[in-house]
Amino acid sequence: MKEPENEQLPKAENPLTLSELKRSKPESIAAGAEAVYESIKQVLGEANLVRGNVALFKLNQKGGFDCPSCAWPDPDDDRSPIAEYCESGAKAVAEEITTKSLRADFFAQNSVYDLSLLDDYHIGKAGRIAQPMYLPEGATHYQPITWPDAFKKIAQHLNKLADPNEAVFYTSGRTSNEAAFVYQLFAREYGTNNLPDCSNMCHESTSVALKKQCGLGKASIKLDDLYQADVIIIIGQNPGTNAPRMLSALRKGRENGAKIVAINPMRETGLIGFSDPQNVKSALHIDTKVSDLYLKPRINSDQALLKAITKMLWEEEQKVPGAVFDHQFIAEYTTGYTELIADVANYNVDDLLAICGLEREEVQKLINLIRYSSRIVFCWAMGITQHKNAVNSIYDMVNILLLKGSIGKPGAGTCPVRGHSNVQGDRTVGIWDKPAPEMLDKIKEVYGFEPPREDGYDVVKALKAMHEGKAKVFFAMGGNFLSATPDTNYTATAMRRCDLTVHVSTKLNRSHLVHGKEALILPCLSRSDKDIHDGKEHFVSTEGTTGVVQSSKGVLDPVSDDLLSEVQILCGVAKATFGETSKVNWDNFEKNYDTIRDDIEKVVKGFDHYNERVRVKGGFYLPNGPRERKFDTETGKAVLFVTPLETQKLQPGELLMMSIRSHNQFNTTIYGLKDRYRGVDNERRVIFMNSADMQKQGLAKDDVVDIYSYHNNEERVAKQFIVVNYDIAESSVATYYPETNVLIPVDFTADGSNQPASKSIIVKLNKTS
Repeated sequence: MKEPENEQLPKAENPLTLSELKRSKPESIAAGAEAVYESIKQVLGEANLVRGNVALFKLNQKGGFDCPSCAWPDPDDDRSPIAEYCESGAKAVAEEITTKSLRADFFAQNSVYDLSLLDDYHIGKAGRIAQPMYLPEGATHYQPITWPDAFKKIAQHLNKLADPNEAVFYTSGRTSNEAAFVYQLFAREYGTNNLPDCSNMCHESTSVALKKQCGLGKASIKLDDLYQADVIIIIGQNPGTNAPRMLSALRKGRENGAKIVAINPMRETGLIGFSDPQNVKSALHIDTKVSDLYLKPRINSDQALLKAITKMLWEEEQKVPGAVFDHQFIAEYTTGYTELIADVANYNVDDLLAICGLEREEVQKLINLIRYSSRIVFCWAMGITQHKNAVNSIYDMVNILLLKGSIGKPGAGTCPVRGHSNVQGDRTVGIWDKPAPEMLDKIKEVYGFEPPREDGYDVVKALKAMHEGKAKVFFAMGGNFLSATPDTNYTATAMRRCDLTVHVSTKLNRSHLVHGKEALILPCLSRSDKDIHDGKEHFVSTEGTTGVVQSSKGVLDPVSDDLLSEVQILCGVAKATFGETSKVNWDNFEKNYDTIRDDIEKVVKGFDHYNERVRVKGGFYLPNGPRERKFDTETGKAVLFVTPLETQKLQPGELLMMSIRSHNQFNTTIYGLKDRYRGVDNERRVIFMNSADMQKQGLAKDDVVDIYSYHNNEERVAKQFIVVNYDIAESSVATYYPETNVLIPVDFTADGSNQPASKSIIVKLNKTS
């Protein structure tokens, strides 16, 4: 199709120049008519009426395409035929289906330096990249390159490396199962397990903890379990911003009698009220309540709170033996009970709650809800996983479920809420720096080459290797690596020390502007684009949070004829790199994605009859041991872990900072500058503070501060942030990312998972005006 003219970009300014902050009262109800209006406005602002309606009508529908935003599962049977999506999903699709395209003339008119001066919002809004672009060493502007020459350039760099481990292959969560399988197969035939992915930064702690404790690093529930639960506990997760469709599931649970407990250091609209446009009572604001109980502990005091809950349940068990703990389940399905109870006896509830900043009466309300029930679901996300003690916090959380017999039964279980749309599926089909030996054995059996057996680099290890010059080629399948990772200046230096950086992308982002000595941008089809080549219309598949695998098929003509699918790009790179020496038939993969799914079936457990089952509307569930009370651990039972209590002690003047998303943001993609759920607009460089902390620090509303963090005697600073008084726990502050990623040390990570601890950064403030 014909590409429209490039839109004029705003004049680049110093990104640290603050705009006039506009403030309003935070909304008390999420979604509703305002969300519908914003969704339509975003879509029509990027595409015409017909194109926009076609996309939205097919979004998350059976036979349509999977949302490129979050990984929340689609309902099995009761999908809305009108709008099975949320505001965040509509905004993500809007940027995919835009008719604005960036070709050679755009890059000729805009140098890399000039583009780098734009904020992330305007960089992302520039449009879809419409042809492959190449930045030669020493050049100031990207220039066009043909696909064959791009593949040849990558192959030349890879083939001259002294060791395959000098290459890093990163994966974003939007990559399909088919592309992810091809990608990991290419990396392993090349000779490395350097396959870091975005899970390393969001739910690696979950994967580690659940695998060791229950035998599977995934959710144990299905969506229906939220409808059958007695109590749903949402801890360290904000569904209104991060997974808005979850609110519909919570509403259905409430209608069936569930009580919802929110545990979060700051007031979040999506945990307070929700107006469902597709429910008459909810849309009329007759029944909008989300949480029945809202606890606001200090940042990273979750472990102390979970231990307090465990101790208080144990006290209740002593009063009515056998009525609170499920001793039959404990005896049959768990190990470690005696040791855990001995440890629990050592804790004092009041001491634990003092760490949290909570009163016993508040927490007793939670105990009253769960003490005699076993239909309990814990939901969590990065508010739990991005702390140094994250793995132990998850152990403590799951301990509660195991003591209650609340895993492997209707209305009960674990629900880690995954962020990106196929981050879970990518891991399932092999994107992992620590591959299971069984999978490597299968690769050897099916393809006839010996895959590498040593662990590769995760994100943090990859950054260090690039920074030290040990990794020289960086290849990214999607994502915005620079803005997603911690320690921005360190990451930028690491990227610039690479000989070649390659990004498979749909839109322009900051990672294209902080690059290696040479750089390539390879534009790919999006989820909503038709994938037609070699005489066939292709589809891909993805896996949602609850382990459902379903098809995703684009419905729109691509914005450019020069785009290739992720699979085509990877097969092109593989053929250029290996020539005739490869053991893999890349031509077959490229021409017919059924052949990829056939091979996934051979290599990965749970994909029996893949091509047949993925064509069934709604897809199929992967095997889930914990859901059936089968625990694939060393003992064959779930483990009740004894964990040390870990806390962060603050000195006078110190605060604990967590980085969060704006409501108008998904991961690093900024859709707009208005966060109506928190009442701020026109500026993202803000710091949310409790009024008592403001008084202690001698600060007033709208003061400007520089934020400092210190780690291993190294000072980091994020300059020019406006103080916003907010309903947040004392000693706790919140800022948007990626603006404060510069404060997060690259080596401050969760024990056991090496996940960046982005939500527990000790900071000091210095008033500048």
